Amino acid sequence: MTRKDSIGSDVPSGRENAPLQCPECGGSLLNDDTHGETVCIDCGLVVAEDEIDRGPEWQAFSSDEADQRSRVGAPVSVLWHDKGLSTTIDWKNADSSGAPLSHNQRRQMERLRVWNQRFTMENSKKRNLRQALGEIDRMASALGLPTDVRETASVIYRRALKEDLLPGRSIESIATASLYIAARQVGIPRTIDEVIEVSRIEDSDFRRAYRTLVRELNLVVQLADPKDYVRRYASQLGLSSEGERIAYQLLDNAQQKGLDSGKSPVTLAAAAVYAASVVTSEDITQRDVSEVANMSTVTIRTRYKELLNATPEYSGFTQ
Repeated sequence: MTRKDSIGSDVPSGRENAPLQCPECGGSLLNDDTHGETVCIDCGLVVAEDEIDRGPEWQAFSSDEADQRSRVGAPVSVLWHDKGLSTTIDWKNADSSGAPLSHNQRRQMERLRVWNQRFTMENSKKRNLRQALGEIDRMASALGLPTDVRETASVIYRRALKEDLLPGRSIESIATASLYIAARQVGIPRTIDEVIEVSRIEDSDFRRAYRTLVRELNLVVQLADPKDYVRRYASQLGLSSEGERIAYQLLDNAQQKGLDSGKSPVTLAAAAVYAASVVTSEDITQRDVSEVANMSTVTIRTRYKELLNATPEYSGFTQ
């Protein structure tokens, strides 16, 4: 196979880097990749110009950079059951220009869609994974969790599926527990009540699934830090930046004195936010905090006094 150069001579395709003969003087040719030209090194004749640069549009200064930047097609994502490697056939019965397909073409496309779905969902594990990842994405959207949490939850669920932990347990329970663990590991925790509210399972099913994943997969789930909840509660209640700073200070003092031992981090965070609003004289009531944190006002009232008393400069605000 040949191609024509700028003066009509045949140049073998795929052999631009090989030494060729100049049609004018018979000299050797050289490829100038910088200018996209092929020139004669003897007489200077430009044999070909405006050549296509088939290399990447990025630069790499080491082999590691080249390996990291090399790519083919769309990126792989664990958020898809097939990691985004399979193809899909659109359900619109139209061609690339938007023109409607003929009757025979529509029937052919319908058969292709059926077979495509059968190939991508060829076994129960793939169907299971597709349903679970869809459930994880739905719950993460309802909870406002970012992509990195969803990806971590997808990896945890894939491990559970690989270790054959699904028999005897519902897909929803393992998916919910995976998302809860992922949020804790990434540092954007959600309470059990919040996760259960957007799921389709009971509290007991969630707790069993959670214990199973932690035990069987040897997952390390650190205890939630009350500070992780403060910013969200402060944002929902409209607490000032000064009040948020005081809430962090109260929690730091409580941790130094061991007052957080055996207490719920959610309760401590809610109490710290309310205590900070009292110090800064902001119009936030105990009922407002209890509705946001989903707990009783009695619990908040007890804990906020403990936090204020632990900090001498704010102990007078408990009166």
